[in-house]
Amino acid sequence: MYSKEEVLDYVTSEDVKFIKLAFCDVFGVQKNISILSSELERAFECGISFDASAICGFGDEANSDLFLFPDPSTIEVLPWRPTQGKVVRMICDIKKSDGTPFDADTRHILKNAVSFAKENGIKLKMGSEFEFYLFKTDDEGNPTSEPFDNAGYFDIAPFDRGENVRREICLTLENMDIYPESSHHEEGPGQNEIDFKHSDPLSSADNAVTFKSVTQTIAAQNGLHASFMPKPVKNASGNGMHINISLADKSKTDSFMAGILENICGITAFLNPTKESYERLGSKKAPFYITWAEGNRSQLIRIPVENGERSRFELRSPDPMANPYLAYALLIYAGTEGVISGKALDVPCNINLYNAKKEITDNLHSLPKTLDEAILFAKDSVIVKKYIPSGILEAFEKLNNKSE
Repeated sequence: MYSKEEVLDYVTSEDVKFIKLAFCDVFGVQKNISILSSELERAFECGISFDASAICGFGDEANSDLFLFPDPSTIEVLPWRPTQGKVVRMICDIKKSDGTPFDADTRHILKNAVSFAKENGIKLKMGSEFEFYLFKTDDEGNPTSEPFDNAGYFDIAPFDRGENVRREICLTLENMDIYPESSHHEEGPGQNEIDFKHSDPLSSADNAVTFKSVTQTIAAQNGLHASFMPKPVKNASGNGMHINISLADKSKTDSFMAGILENICGITAFLNPTKESYERLGSKKAPFYITWAEGNRSQLIRIPVENGERSRFELRSPDPMANPYLAYALLIYAGTEGVISGKALDVPCNINLYNAKKEITDNLHSLPKTLDEAILFAKDSVIVKKYIPSGILEAFEKLNNKSE
């Protein structure tokens, strides 16, 4: 947790020449502007202005001036850049010209959610499990539809050709003080998974955004393309972003889970934000019904058989195209509202839903079947109306209409 003064000293003493000021649009796509180290003190004091009208969901030309203020605690050296004349990255807070936070800054929305939970006696940790595909590229470096290998779940080299790439990704992250917990080949051809320990929600979301950019960078350096799309290979496993949540006070876990299950349809558009997301749900171990159980991977919420500090529950519906800041914030708000209202958790669904009979599944509530349906649920969601600026939902709806 570096202070502004420590960062300024580091930049001077360690020959840092460029600073990348990073932030995300409302969809979780990382953006950045580079400044020379001589401009860093001004960035801390006054912010660096940019044209918000050019960023999806950030406004129009009439309200286009926003400012980036680097968060010194997020400084990381980019290991793939030169060691002389170093390049560092800092994640930024986005503010308006009067110094107040920008409403559509999803990182700020997550900060508010964490504060709301804390005010209601809830301290929690979160962590994600990321699945992604590695595809070959053509002679010009453009992605093809050919997976990097044909290996399966937990396979090893030489069948698993992504082993060295995953290793390089993990070592690069470790150099950036981000510590993966495990990595392996997944079920699909060319599909991989890297999991992270749970930590405080803001750090976890920062790390999730950084992970995606590191993975894409390392893949490109190896002549490959990393895809986080939910269903990049037809008839193969989709990419999930399972989110693990652990409450410090375990007595509140049931009500927190119940709050998420009660509100899940209303927030699904933000957890599964592409049309392709709904091709994944309900097939190849991706959930579809709003149920929970212990140790059952066919459920929306699974409680792994873990004890002590690893005790947690896992939400299995989100995919990697979700904005981690927004996804985490909505889950925190939904869960905390469940605790506040003393929501009771329904009985567990201790059956395999992938081969359950129709007379059983017909009596279960399901997730939205399409993005259009998910957006309709979001428009009626009490959680979305209460905690998410209307412009963000409008941006998701516009993008959906544009892709039709």
